[in-house]
Amino acid sequence: MSDMFESSIFAGVTISLLAYMFGSVLKKKLKIAILNPLLVSIIVTIVVLVVADVDYDVYNEGAKYLSWFLTPATVCLAIPLYEQWELLKHNYKAVLGGIVAGVITSLTTVLVLCKVMGLSHKDYVTLLPKSITTAIGMGVSEELGGYVTITVAVIVVTGVIGNIIGEIVFKIFRIKEPISKGLALGSSAHAIGTAKAMEIGEVEGAMSSLSIAVTGILTVILASVYAHFM
Repeated sequence: MSDMFESSIFAGVTISLLAYMFGSVLKKKLKIAILNPLLVSIIVTIVVLVVADVDYDVYNEGAKYLSWFLTPATVCLAIPLYEQWELLKHNYKAVLGGIVAGVITSLTTVLVLCKVMGLSHKDYVTLLPKSITTAIGMGVSEELGGYVTITVAVIVVTGVIGNIIGEIVFKIFRIKEPISKGLALGSSAHAIGTAKAMEIGEVEGAMSSLSIAVTGILTVILASVYAHFM
């Protein structure tokens, strides 16, 4: 199987897509929150690579084509926002306030925890972009001198956790406003959280889509400021 990965330029893409399809089917059949398709696909892919003794670089050579779709996929999230444009105009102050609060909370939390745990500056800036979409987060991490590969992993983990526990948090704190739900998921769990927001409702999905873009822009600006705090 290792030879197949080395000889085929599409082996990585094929394994990744099959693993995700398996995760999606599993989630639909069992309907268990923790069986997030992305989480399942990551685990399945890792198991396949370990069992087949395939080097990560060999796998990534065939799977890298998937990353080309990150930016256009993020841009496509503007469609549900356009459909809820009137709602956004009537609530723009609360929306912007919520997103700003989410970004500052995320960055401050990383700062405090890194100081408490005694992490290095490089570890710290690696974690700063944890709540923004991968396409933007990779650039922020690289610009600040962080470990880009670890940043990608942290972003994925953050999104998966947000996707899994989002509705639970809403129930615990009795959050019923659709706009609030969308902003919370988008500003904390980026695209993966937005996928959950879209499952919940159209308004939640639209607000979450907006959060991804604005959170990304604000994080790019504020992360460079926060990088000097440690």
